Amino acid sequence: MSSHRGGSRLAFAGLLLAATIGMLGLIAPWIVPFDPAEQHLETRLEGPSGVHPFGTDELGRDILTRVLLGTRVSLGIGLTVVLISGVVGILVGGLAGFNGGRLDLVVTVVVMNALQAFPGILLAIALVAFLGPGIGKLILALSVMGWVGYARMARGQVLKVKALDFVEAALAVGASRSRLLLRHILPNIIQPILVQASIGTAGAIMAEAFLSFLGLGIVPPTPSWGAMLNEARNHLFDAPHMVVFPSAFLMATVMSLNLVGDAIRDWLDPRAVRME
Repeated sequence: MSSHRGGSRLAFAGLLLAATIGMLGLIAPWIVPFDPAEQHLETRLEGPSGVHPFGTDELGRDILTRVLLGTRVSLGIGLTVVLISGVVGILVGGLAGFNGGRLDLVVTVVVMNALQAFPGILLAIALVAFLGPGIGKLILALSVMGWVGYARMARGQVLKVKALDFVEAALAVGASRSRLLLRHILPNIIQPILVQASIGTAGAIMAEAFLSFLGLGIVPPTPSWGAMLNEARNHLFDAPHMVVFPSAFLMATVMSLNLVGDAIRDWLDPRAVRME
């Protein structure tokens, strides 16, 4: 029972933290104290103070402002990537598993296995390097990298649900294939997809930060946690606050989304076995 309560507390903490960070991202343009691109070289590399609670960077820009607006950018990219990847993956993988035959063979053996043969982050780096930096191109590259996982999961779930008795009964009474897919199969595969989406959002945010850290993601002066860390690496010892605050927001966001994913899995799976 204590393990169950501990897990519930962690899930609630993760949900509360994710909601708080999401709210900050939504209202960031209206609460930031400074212009994110406004430079004041006379106050560059200042530590945290009453005027600049998170300090300033090497150009004298307010780090609190840039971190809050970076929250909006990172969450927007993560959610958009998951939406595109999830829709494409569910359609492709679900149809492959439902129809079977040659379509399933082509999608599974040729397309998905070929894409998964490359390390995902290396494929994203190659695509971004080819397409060039920018938010739209970054989202495209991360979506190309991410849809395969959703497709593989959707295919496996569809194959499992398709073999259940209620699906065969629906077929026996003359249900059309489209009705069978939309009304009977898709609602029964949504649980693992939601868990994957929550964890996938955290992964997309991490990938965006990594690519921006390498200079392949967000184009300056748009605030981004990864780009801020890239700018801070030359001032790790003389201005450590440039690293601490973007890293803290990135860590808190990824951790909270992973906790939310665990909570969704527990809440939607009544058969989950809990330790007493």
